[in-house]
Amino acid sequence: MSDSETAAPEPADPEAIWRSAFLHPGAWDRDFPPLSMVDLFDASATRAPDAPLIDFLGRRYSYGETQDGANRVACGLKALGYGRGDRIGLFLPNVPHYVAAYYGILKLGATVVNFSPLYTVDELAHQVADSGTRLLFTLSATALLPTAVKVLEQSALERLVVGSVAGALPATKSFFYRMFRKSEVAARPDDARITAFSALIANDGACVTPAIDPARDVALIQYTGGTTGVPKGAVLTHQNLSANARQVAALDPDPQTPDSVLGVLPFFHVFANTCVLNRTVCTGGEIVMLPRFEAGQVLAAIARTKPRALPGVPTMYQALLDHPKCGHTDFASLRYCISGGAPLSAELKSKFEAATGATVIEGYGLSESSGVVSCNPYAGPQHPGTIGQPLAATRVRLVDKEDPTRPPPVGEPGEIVLAGPQIMAGYWQRPDADAEVFVTDAAGTRWLRTGDVGTIDAEGFIRIVDRLKDMIAVGGFKVFPSQIEALLHHHPAVKEALVIGLPDTYRGEVPRAYVTLNDGFDDAGAALAAWLNPQLGKHERVDQVVVRLTMPKTMIGKLSRKDLLAEVMSEGEAA
Repeated sequence: MSDSETAAPEPADPEAIWRSAFLHPGAWDRDFPPLSMVDLFDASATRAPDAPLIDFLGRRYSYGETQDGANRVACGLKALGYGRGDRIGLFLPNVPHYVAAYYGILKLGATVVNFSPLYTVDELAHQVADSGTRLLFTLSATALLPTAVKVLEQSALERLVVGSVAGALPATKSFFYRMFRKSEVAARPDDARITAFSALIANDGACVTPAIDPARDVALIQYTGGTTGVPKGAVLTHQNLSANARQVAALDPDPQTPDSVLGVLPFFHVFANTCVLNRTVCTGGEIVMLPRFEAGQVLAAIARTKPRALPGVPTMYQALLDHPKCGHTDFASLRYCISGGAPLSAELKSKFEAATGATVIEGYGLSESSGVVSCNPYAGPQHPGTIGQPLAATRVRLVDKEDPTRPPPVGEPGEIVLAGPQIMAGYWQRPDADAEVFVTDAAGTRWLRTGDVGTIDAEGFIRIVDRLKDMIAVGGFKVFPSQIEALLHHHPAVKEALVIGLPDTYRGEVPRAYVTLNDGFDDAGAALAAWLNPQLGKHERVDQVVVRLTMPKTMIGKLSRKDLLAEVMSEGEAA
């Protein structure tokens, strides 16, 4: 605990009531012994080396083959002079190179830094500099390599390792990729600082992995989405990641069933890092890997590979429903669709379950929690509109929205705070931010402030009311935009909805709603506002409902309130 962290009094244990109603498999108070990510990976590879780990567009890679690739990555990096504690970046989409590089970096005793493949030169350069990344993995793709080369030229980055997508594909697909998609392939510059992935792994993979302290050694620096201000790097230890992988794996009520997951969520995002990659490796399952989300390709992969699970964000499930081939796709294998990243409307959950026969399970997490905090039960009663119960060994409480050292007033929502084995060590080189986000109680428990406002019922089901930063101040009243959005989703015409607060000379701010419409509807914004406002309190009423063709989305496909606000303000629509 730093001197600047706030001390909070220890109230009577508010968790004791619902722990007895814990609905996930097993006991809530189980232990997750220290485990490095290297040992987690090697255990599965040693147990079943011939089992498939990756299906990449039809080419399969076994656990043993991937383990050999990771060992070779580690030895190649060591030969180049890299080692324990170095930060090594992944500027990659979902490709087999990612998995070999990710575990290879960890085997070296180094730290992975995830970068979105959609970053601009400035965005990538900023996070490379902030993290002190020395080497960057990328692909010979026009969408990636030129950006990485510019960062190499403009920053302290020392080296690039460049892989080939064609080399990871089945032979026939590789041939057609080279023949007909030449415009998407960038030539690797003749530069001594740029190494081919194939050259990096041209070794026997026999170097020794250094001893790793799971509780102290940093496995991953995961940058936050930057909802407010400049993104910060969440420092996640080996134990943070391995504990969360085991916590999520323990949610499965039928762990003996062969496990396969359709991995289309981007691996650079913490949701996929835990729920697709680490959790599936933990179970010895198979990842059906797709490099990007295209609804038709996802439906074809479901038909071809018969996956058991499909983690995603709500907009992804909506896009699958909207695709003309949805009604002709066999979803019989699909059991669990874990939804995260954004609120899941009851209407979308119901429609997707009716169309597929799968169970859509809403959960919740953040970069600072290694990915997952809570989830509705896979089997048994769910509470739609909630983010479920906390995972095993995860503590969740509410604190006052204005003063995190005390509980909220009785019956009122509070800020959600968390403690558990998956909670980050802190922000990368940001003790000032740590002091703001952590509060330590009288018993010495260090709680993470989430910035999310919610309620917890007697069974431990958590309901998110809104983000503290998203609340709209209307004449002294606090308005939660998510509550207005939830009402809009009840209208049959509304497909997507976002509510933002805009400047108002009289009231300070005024809520305004933006929507897209379902096919076959052409409702006007004025008619939607006339339907919506009578259902709202006076201070909650929107000044307009604006109908749009599209909504801005984040890199993982969830609606972006921040980008919408920026668009509206830049276009002068606020007047």
